[in-house]
Amino acid sequence: MDIFSVLNLIGGLCLFLFGMNLMGQALERRAGSGLRTLLGRLTSNKWAGLLTGLGITAIIQSSSATTVMAVGFVNSGLMSLSQSINVIMGANIGTTVTAWILSLAGIDSHNVFIQLLKPSSFTPILALIGVILHMFSKDDRKKDSGTILLSFATLMYGMDTMSGSVAGLRDVPEFRQLFVMFTNPILGVAAGALLTGIIQSSSASVGILQALAATGQVSYGAAIPIIMGQNIGTCVTALISSVGANKNAKRTAMVHLSFNVIGTVVWLTVFCIVKAVFAPALFGESATMFGIAVAHSLFNIACTVIMLPLGGFLERLVCLLIPDGKQPAHDETLDERLLATPTLALERCRLLMDEMSAATKTALYLSLDSLSNLTPELADEIRRLEDKTDRYEDIIGTYLVKLSAHHISEADSLTSAEYLKLIGDLERIADHSVNILESAEEMQQKSIVFSDTAKSELKQMLDAVREIMGLSDTAFTQHDLEAASMVEPLEQVVDELKDTLRTRHIQRLQSGVCSIDAGFVLSDLLTNLERVSDHCSNIAGCVLDAEERNLNLHESLSVYRKSSEDFRQAFASYRSKYALQA
Repeated sequence: MDIFSVLNLIGGLCLFLFGMNLMGQALERRAGSGLRTLLGRLTSNKWAGLLTGLGITAIIQSSSATTVMAVGFVNSGLMSLSQSINVIMGANIGTTVTAWILSLAGIDSHNVFIQLLKPSSFTPILALIGVILHMFSKDDRKKDSGTILLSFATLMYGMDTMSGSVAGLRDVPEFRQLFVMFTNPILGVAAGALLTGIIQSSSASVGILQALAATGQVSYGAAIPIIMGQNIGTCVTALISSVGANKNAKRTAMVHLSFNVIGTVVWLTVFCIVKAVFAPALFGESATMFGIAVAHSLFNIACTVIMLPLGGFLERLVCLLIPDGKQPAHDETLDERLLATPTLALERCRLLMDEMSAATKTALYLSLDSLSNLTPELADEIRRLEDKTDRYEDIIGTYLVKLSAHHISEADSLTSAEYLKLIGDLERIADHSVNILESAEEMQQKSIVFSDTAKSELKQMLDAVREIMGLSDTAFTQHDLEAASMVEPLEQVVDELKDTLRTRHIQRLQSGVCSIDAGFVLSDLLTNLERVSDHCSNIAGCVLDAEERNLNLHESLSVYRKSSEDFRQAFASYRSKYALQA
């Protein structure tokens, strides 16, 4: 093996690792809503969690990525610790899919049809299709499909290059001696753990082992302990991702480590006993790519078989290793680990926005109550909720901007833009709630009292605003299109009410029934109430636009007002409901 073979080996390894990493990222993006669906199927049922972990890992071809996602989910409250245990077990089985795909490179037959199964035969075609999709398609999903095909071709080319560059080692005695040393199970486990810990991918390290096995110098007795060690080494990624996370997220990473260490210890003990007592001839035979894939799958399945019934034990163990201690105060946070999976990052944003919407609605309702029953406690609560919505807007807005820096699909980009609009409207409604509170405080301080007629008319508008806030909140939090379609007609009625109340107030002012101070307060109130209804209309409009996958809010509402019979009927109904006495 000369210097050029070494350079080819380095180049092949780089292409292999790059292709595998790029393929995993593209598969995550392409999976998109599929990942959300798989996550939604998570229950306390251990089999559902196991199959979810297996499915996600088979899709994105990386147990490390799945486990890091699990850490992020637990840290964000999307998943419980007990659910994550079953997902991690499934991920360990799902990651063996890669080894089976790579084992196709070891097919050796003169049959044309069997030769066509070799990646070297069909990857050039996949690469060509991938280039066409990536370069000439404008659809993001097709571009991602092209990236998947290209990256798969790249990693298989890297695999072939590695295999070719080390082929000369089959005649080097020192190379065989190196793997004879690894027949010591402890050294084999250590070597597998170290290599996988460095490249942070058990799939990649198994692929490297398969490439070395192509020399015929790697025995099963050396390969099996290395495979066991690779399962321990892959835990490094999850452990790193748990730094700075909450205790349950740290426990999730520790579950991954504990599961693999316990499984390795158990089956390494069995391996050593079998080797010492029975000395099977298989352990001395040269490992093949296919044989390594089989060993990798059997080991991970065997670990899951013995550990699946012990999920409760694992949970208690990690809780013992990472005790509760002093819990930090609750805070509204978004985990940046989820940015690598945009669809799920948006799902977490959505959960936080539901909380923001609830805080906004409560703040508005309390501010409306303050006009008739103001107390210091009520005022403090309204301002606390307004501060809370400010924090939500800052946290979610910053997170969405960071997300936009990642390569996200067109659908996720539209959702992100929709969320940025929505948090602005929710925060402004909370601001207007404080403005309404300040009007109530001014009335209390100056002993301003509205006339009975003004009170009656104002009550109609307050009831209308209370209803429009409820409709917009339902439309957003429950994605209720019917509620969303009712907001715009009511918003038009609120606009009419504002104009009518203002006109009637001027008439009372001219006749001396109402004071100038009361007039200023009423004017401010009407302005804030009308603007609340405008923001409610924006929220409902975003919900309707999201259904049509566009963001032409004003155009959509204009068309709806002019051409919809449903709009005209709803408008007439609300106008009658909130009609003022003559």
